Amino acid sequence: MKNLLSMEHLTKEEILHIIARAAAFEKGEAAQLNRTYNVANLFFEPSTRTKTSFEMAERRVGCEVIPFDAGFSSALKGETMYDTVKTLEMIGIDAVIIRAKEDEYYNELLEGIECAVINAGDGAGQHPSQCLLDLYTIYKEFGHFEGLNITIVGDITHSRVAKSNANALTRLGANVRFLCPAEWAGDFEAAHSWEDVLEDSDVIMLLRIQHERHAVSKNFSKDGYHEEFGLTAAREKRMKQGAIIMHPAPINRDVEIADELVECERSRIFSQVRNGVFARMAILETILKERA
Repeated sequence: MKNLLSMEHLTKEEILHIIARAAAFEKGEAAQLNRTYNVANLFFEPSTRTKTSFEMAERRVGCEVIPFDAGFSSALKGETMYDTVKTLEMIGIDAVIIRAKEDEYYNELLEGIECAVINAGDGAGQHPSQCLLDLYTIYKEFGHFEGLNITIVGDITHSRVAKSNANALTRLGANVRFLCPAEWAGDFEAAHSWEDVLEDSDVIMLLRIQHERHAVSKNFSKDGYHEEFGLTAAREKRMKQGAIIMHPAPINRDVEIADELVECERSRIFSQVRNGVFARMAILETILKERA
């Protein structure tokens, strides 16, 4: 696995390998790298969890993290993504972790770039490292994927998390459903009422409303969206025994989810953040080992 660009590029075996390595790292196993690798994090969109999680994972597997500040880079002078990455490669960078607003920005890097490219989110396209930490979170809970009912709720058409998870979870045997306003379903068939999905869901995965990606904002008040599509306290009480709540964050409290549920017994929202370090350690190890 030279790069990590999209969940569509990973085989089931590669996904399960990363989950297994994440579990090993959580148990305290050391990374199996034979030298120190230089990595840089190129974040052209805001990030708290993904960026700091990758930085922590990089240090834990023994990488040298080379600082890069997109707000002070030559990208502001018109430098192309290719030229930026090629420059870093020539300086001695072994891998770049990139988040950018353009869908499939990585296509221009597929030829001529030798350093590894890890996609940390491309527009409304894919978010493979978030997907892999979500898969790890679900696997820790249930020990399998086959037959689980996973309901993804919210801004589906603009969500790279939804697209990545739908692809991977379906291939792993889960039953993936969507709940959202009709105009937010995109290419997916979706329910428009909680009554269709609430009581048999094993996992309810909530999504942030991505106002920055809407050409025209959906006419939902905060309270209106929460009442119709949010996970309210009353709905949580009707969830099946053993079902869990997930959210990639950042969270709009009392919009996608009632404030009181963010850290309730069912919630794995902050566990996802912790699991993200182990999953990203596994991603880095898997990719960098091939560069020995």
